[in-house]
Amino acid sequence: MDRDWIISDLPRQATTHLSYNNHIANDLCLSLSSVVASMNNEPIIDLLERSIAARESLFDPQHQTAFRLFNGFYEGFPSLVVDLFARTVVLQNYADPPTQGDLAVASAQRFFEGRLPWIQAILLKTRNGLSQDAKQGTIIYGKTVARRVQEHGVWYAIDLLMNLDASLYLDTRGLRKWAIENLRGKTVLNTFAYTGSLGVAARAGGAARVLHLDRNRNFLNVAKTSYILNGFPIVRADFQVGDFWQQVNRLKRAGERFDCVFLDPPFFAATQKGTVDLAKDSARLVNKVRPLINDGGYLVAVNNALFLSGRAYIETLESLCADGYLQIETLIPVPEDFTGYPHTRLGNPPVDPAPFNHATKIAVLTVRRKAQP
Repeated sequence: MDRDWIISDLPRQATTHLSYNNHIANDLCLSLSSVVASMNNEPIIDLLERSIAARESLFDPQHQTAFRLFNGFYEGFPSLVVDLFARTVVLQNYADPPTQGDLAVASAQRFFEGRLPWIQAILLKTRNGLSQDAKQGTIIYGKTVARRVQEHGVWYAIDLLMNLDASLYLDTRGLRKWAIENLRGKTVLNTFAYTGSLGVAARAGGAARVLHLDRNRNFLNVAKTSYILNGFPIVRADFQVGDFWQQVNRLKRAGERFDCVFLDPPFFAATQKGTVDLAKDSARLVNKVRPLINDGGYLVAVNNALFLSGRAYIETLESLCADGYLQIETLIPVPEDFTGYPHTRLGNPPVDPAPFNHATKIAVLTVRRKAQP
């Protein structure tokens, strides 16, 4: 699942941290089909060659890293997105019906087999596939897909076939770097942890403790594997399975405090205990976790709602800062391999993300607590 604009954003927004509303994603896909249909005006091979040339500096000699090889939504072919995970290429076919993308997929497969002769596998994820296996991925070249990648010197376990997405969000690479550089000695709460990459980065940066929360045990098991890869000790109590609303309430009752809280939820999700709606009420989530943050601590708020403009999100954050106890410290951009480069970008997002550079809007806020009487 990606947090990219148009159809690519929808699966990322509907990730299974909590139950989600399939009808929203389906309706958006239908309404956007006419928008993206007009963008396939250049041969796919030319577009892929241009995208690879723009990303030459991102390839590492050991072929252990991960990044976006081609973002069709920005770079001229919106039915195809391509990611690289170590020596595995992941093709994502967003065509609807999927057969309309078969020719582009076949061309891309041949291109990458020739252009990147060191790859060991090509995985195809068919977003509108008829079976769950097709959606989660089928190996169309090679036999074994990558199980780990390295980024900023840190190992991350991946399970490319576990879910609709690839188990590591490439758009938050800059945020992981921030965590490595800023959280030494800090205590960290990683809510909606998914496979734990933000918490893994914090731990790699020397965080004193990281508590991961997610509803899905399988996702947290991937986080534990990342710990093993990096030689970090695993404390079972730091990997907790449960509902966000219940877990946060429990932490409040226990009087727990953290120096940093990561808040990176799906754009819409609902359980019996509460609803996440980043397009309409992101402020509720921020206020929910504020009491858990120490004075001078960080609240990292990620909003990936596709149709929420950057200006609207900033206004929400500014309204939360009006009481003087929150302050926007910095905005973290999404990397260019995800947004496209100036000379490769052919498409525009449906709403303006400025002052952010992408629909994945990442803000780091500092927290002040009221003095106790």
